[in-house]
Amino acid sequence: MQTSKTRTMLFRRKDLLGLAGLSREEIQHILTTAASFKEISTRSIKKVPTLRGKTVITLFYEPSTRTRTSFEIAAKRLSADTVNLSIAASSVVKGETLIDTANNLEAMHPDIIVIRHACSGAPHLLAGRLKSSVVNAGDGLHEHPTQGLLDMLTVWEAKGRLDGLRVAIIGDIAHSRVARSNIHGFHTMGSQVVVAGPQTMLPPYLEALGVEVTYSLTEAVRQADVIMMLRLQLERQGQMFFSTLREYSRVFGLNQKHLALAKPDALVMHPGPLNRGVEISPEVADGIQSAILQQVTNGVAVRMAVLYLLSGGEQSGTAA
Repeated sequence: MQTSKTRTMLFRRKDLLGLAGLSREEIQHILTTAASFKEISTRSIKKVPTLRGKTVITLFYEPSTRTRTSFEIAAKRLSADTVNLSIAASSVVKGETLIDTANNLEAMHPDIIVIRHACSGAPHLLAGRLKSSVVNAGDGLHEHPTQGLLDMLTVWEAKGRLDGLRVAIIGDIAHSRVARSNIHGFHTMGSQVVVAGPQTMLPPYLEALGVEVTYSLTEAVRQADVIMMLRLQLERQGQMFFSTLREYSRVFGLNQKHLALAKPDALVMHPGPLNRGVEISPEVADGIQSAILQQVTNGVAVRMAVLYLLSGGEQSGTAA
């Protein structure tokens, strides 16, 4: 995947708001940069001076374990100063608006603001108003671009390519920002993407995004190179889109029987958190084909790459 064009290009975007609209070369460049950063996490001293003097603020309006922690670790491993703003202890609880919060943070001259918000488009709103770079760490039902990037890095490492792979994304597509970023990213990189789930959880525009749509788990995973299971987004649904969790698990939960329909070396992935026994069986989640923990590992490298590229590390010539 690494080409001379990839190695010589510079990432010139101010913000990372989504994977929709990123070129194949831009995605390749981020992945190649992330791969080069992975070695830092294996050192006895896991820190380089690459972003010394830069300030990164994480602003999470929704709960997070993996994304928030990995952004903080990524920034610290690059020697950036990090500020993690707890919404529960901020002026938001006093009624301060998102724009006012962001403007006040901007007045302190941070370099990058990483935001997760329940409203789709919140990072775009800030990006249009702030001089600081904005990274979308998940916005409503829209996108989660760094999750899509770490998923692609995980597949690339395991398969050596992204082009021509059959990638099955299973579950609550309608409410999943992870699904949208992966659809955009894998499609741009030349993968064949198929999505499956209950009819009530598949939005009508999917085929326009260049993906295959099916209501059958077995059909989706047949001869798949990658199987990505999604968590039921119960907190976003507001109503039940299926009768019971038991029925959902029976029809759309991945088990060993279903996995046998995929290619023998198929990867099993999940963005987390897992609902064991619902969308995925424990033996599959912990099996030899599972890449779930590798996704977490790659999340740090991808977020290091994103912070590095957005902060202008390439242009300044700083490196690990």
